[in-house]
Amino acid sequence: MFSVIRCPLSVVGSLSLSAKLNREQRTENREQRTENREQRTENREQRTENRQRRTENPRRMTSNSSLLIHRDISWLSFNYRVLQEAKDPAVPLFERIKFLAIYSSNLDEFFKVRMANHRNLLRVGKKTKRELDISPKLIVREIQLIVNKQQEEFGKIFEKQIIPELKKHNIHILRRLDLNEEQRQYVENYFKEHMLPYVQPVLLVKNKIRPFLNNGALYLSILMKAKDTPTGPREYAIVKIPSDHLPRFIALPSPPNRHDIIILDDIVRHSVSWMFPGYHIIDTFSIKLTRDAELYIDDEFSGDLIQKIKESLSRRHVGPASRFVYDRDMPVQLLAFLKDSFGLDKFDILREGRYHNNFDFFRFPDFGMHHLKNPPMPPLPYAPLEEVTDFFGAIRKSDHLIHVPYQSYEPVVRFFEETVRDPKVTHIKIVLYRAARKSRIIQALMDAAKAGKQVSVFIEVKARFDEEANLEWGEKLERAGVSVHYSFPGVKVHAKLALVRRVEGRQARIYTYLSTGNFHEDTARVYSDFGLFTADPRLVNEVVRVFSYLETVQPPVQPFQHLLVGQFNLRSELERLIDFEITQAQAGRKAEIILKVNSLQDEQLIDKLYAASKAGVHIKMVVRGICCLIPGLKNVSERIHAVSIVDRYLEHARIFIFHHGGEDKIYLSSADWMVRNLNYRVETAFPIYDKRIKQEILDFMQIQLSDNVKARLLDKTLNNSYYKNGGDLPIRSQLETYFYIKRKNELEAAAPALPKPKGS
Repeated sequence: MFSVIRCPLSVVGSLSLSAKLNREQRTENREQRTENREQRTENREQRTENRQRRTENPRRMTSNSSLLIHRDISWLSFNYRVLQEAKDPAVPLFERIKFLAIYSSNLDEFFKVRMANHRNLLRVGKKTKRELDISPKLIVREIQLIVNKQQEEFGKIFEKQIIPELKKHNIHILRRLDLNEEQRQYVENYFKEHMLPYVQPVLLVKNKIRPFLNNGALYLSILMKAKDTPTGPREYAIVKIPSDHLPRFIALPSPPNRHDIIILDDIVRHSVSWMFPGYHIIDTFSIKLTRDAELYIDDEFSGDLIQKIKESLSRRHVGPASRFVYDRDMPVQLLAFLKDSFGLDKFDILREGRYHNNFDFFRFPDFGMHHLKNPPMPPLPYAPLEEVTDFFGAIRKSDHLIHVPYQSYEPVVRFFEETVRDPKVTHIKIVLYRAARKSRIIQALMDAAKAGKQVSVFIEVKARFDEEANLEWGEKLERAGVSVHYSFPGVKVHAKLALVRRVEGRQARIYTYLSTGNFHEDTARVYSDFGLFTADPRLVNEVVRVFSYLETVQPPVQPFQHLLVGQFNLRSELERLIDFEITQAQAGRKAEIILKVNSLQDEQLIDKLYAASKAGVHIKMVVRGICCLIPGLKNVSERIHAVSIVDRYLEHARIFIFHHGGEDKIYLSSADWMVRNLNYRVETAFPIYDKRIKQEILDFMQIQLSDNVKARLLDKTLNNSYYKNGGDLPIRSQLETYFYIKRKNELEAAAPALPKPKGS
């Protein structure tokens, strides 16, 4: 016989609540055990990959075994050179902060493009993987290890060097616990008045709510518990940090002669409890998701390519994940929950510091402390084209080389602005790859079209991350009456060319400008590039043929004899020029090659350089970024010396110099020595015929190769050790170049006016 015991409702409710809490606790325990198992599995996989890495170093895992460095490992080594500038106490403080921003911006683009490519390779079938030169899993893991190490150093540089240096100058970056009462009130008011419309708090519920993370946006992940069930399970939420609408660095009320700053993220941290009033906030951790930014166009050869690009651009912001970064102090349980919530795997995840999107340091306030920046180096005038009334007449008399940013970009802008008011000008043609947001050059092209000139513009709309801007420029130019030609399938047009046709008396004459850099007034202030103005028929006639090809897609009937043009003779001529040096060396004659490029990755040309070194050719290189070639290998590259220069200006010019039996064949180019440039782009390398200009370029390269302040030695170790050439006198090539041009200007101004001979 059973007796029934009736409990008061309050007791039943209490028992029911207790049972519910027990169930929730058991569920949380099960989830914890599952997460622990996943962590142990991941640790085992990590140990397996570490063992594999010890036997298969990715620096050697290419088709040429020990003779090449993987391009992405080399690129990460380049980006570390940028980080070296941030930790160099000899660099002015605000410039060091800028280099932190550059490093972060570079890495962001790397993950949007290169890492996304590796992630895609992880998903291909086993058969395809076997055909690859390197295991995608191995290279992804190696990249993660290198980036993790660099990010740790980034954090130490910021925390241990930059912040203390800022304090010495009475600039203080405060966190929420550092605020005084006045500052707390300011922060709370700032949040309510400026931030409230933009924050997006979202409660995360496992298997139910999977919010979409915007590409590159900042979020706080929140660990919390409900106040009414203090013994209940932990809950999670995320809040967007509105750095896309508001400044990242907020000035706070400060005492006289002191500058207090709070980072926007910490204002959100301070305000989280208002957004979740029913919860006790345990902790917050920053996160960010980077998405694949590549435009995937299945078939460029059929249909409307421009429309396909527009459609792909509309999908870019929802691309698959390529990197999920999180605060390294985040608990394992929260990381596992986020990983599951956003459908990530271990190859997507990278730990960083408390703050992400550090490219926002570009906008770090300077409080007028200009002494903490590089001393100004105003662009020097180029008098032969800036102080003449007959601009085109000056070009007709002799070739002119300008070197930005050391020299003013005004002659390039004037080249186009002259066409608007010059009644003799009938036609203008130009190739645009990237342009300034407020481009005087494009404005001049539109004004010239409105003035009745025939203006033709080729716009490369596949220029990565400038696709949308280039499409907009194309539409504006078309509305102004300009004839616009867009990208064609299969290749990118990367050549930097322009020409102007004038009717002079009874004949037409063409003037051209060829460059190593874009028609971009903004980057001309920070990118080191060369540009050549010439009316030399040997070059002009071939530039006309390049434009004819771009406008008609019909290959020119006559071969190029002077220009080296991608898709036609660029690769073959470079190989022929190297072969000539090999022949000279084998005959016991002087043989030398001097190269300056942004990237050296093409295996065929690297093999040629190795062959040249073995034959006795002396090779000197300045390579800013990727260098897959390994200098100094015994019996392979002992005669190859390579350095990389990272300084206040970005080294962007490409220069190819071949001794050629004493003739010194010199080419300036838009092309790097990469497969993409040589096989899949329209590029130009243009010869220098003027003896004065030849000597100027040789002098410049001698200055670069003498750098013992900012040059890093490129070798198999990837240590980026600073190059010391044995000289007692410090030589910083960018400063030396500036003063070389300044002295040259002074000498020319002091010399009597004599006609300048033109070389041939």
